[in-house]
Amino acid sequence: MTANAPRLLAFAGSLRQGSFNRRLIHVLAEGARSAGAEVTLIELRDYALPIYDGDIEAAGVPEQVRQLQQLMGGHDGLLISTPEYNGSMPALLKNTLDWISRPTADGGSGVALFQDKVAGIVSASPGPLGGLRSLLVLRDALAKLGLIVVPQQVAVGQAADKLPDYGVLADDRQKHQVHGVGAAVVRHLTRAGVTS
Repeated sequence: MTANAPRLLAFAGSLRQGSFNRRLIHVLAEGARSAGAEVTLIELRDYALPIYDGDIEAAGVPEQVRQLQQLMGGHDGLLISTPEYNGSMPALLKNTLDWISRPTADGGSGVALFQDKVAGIVSASPGPLGGLRSLLVLRDALAKLGLIVVPQQVAVGQAADKLPDYGVLADDRQKHQVHGVGAAVVRHLTRAGVTS
C-alpha cells in the first residue's frame, strides 16, 4: 500500500446477523483493495445512533456521531452496500447520513465532510431485482450531499443462493462486477489526484 493510496470508508446499511449486505460489503471492499485502496470496514452496529432529533442534537451530539464524522473526514470516499426496504434504502442508512451531515464539533459543516468525495454502491436482496430501487434512492441522497457516485453499480438478486458467507459471492460474473465498482472508485480518485 502506497502512502498516496485512496482511503475508503466501507459499511453496510444493515444490522442483521447474517445480512446479505454485510456479506457483500466485504466483496466490494476486496475489489477496492485489489485496485490499490486502503479500506476501513466498519459495522454500523458499533455506532448505535438514535433517530435524528433536533432536541437530541441541541442537548449534545452523541459521541458516536463525532466518531463517524472523524472517520468520514479522514477518508476520500465511501463504499456502501444497502438492502432495500419497501422500495427504498433503510432508515439506518438514512439516519447515519443525516447525523454525519450535522455541524462538526468545531462548528464546521458536516455536509462539507462529503463534498467531492467518491462513492461506490451495491445492494443485495433475496428478490430478483437485488435491491435495485434502493440504489436509485441512495445514489440521489449521496449526490445531494456532494458526493460523486461512480456510474457502475451492482444489485445482487437471489442473494440467499449467491452470498453464502462474508466476502463470498458465488456468481463469478457478479463478483467481477462488484470488484469493478470498487476499482472504479479508486480509478476516479487516482485520476483526480485526491487523497486524504
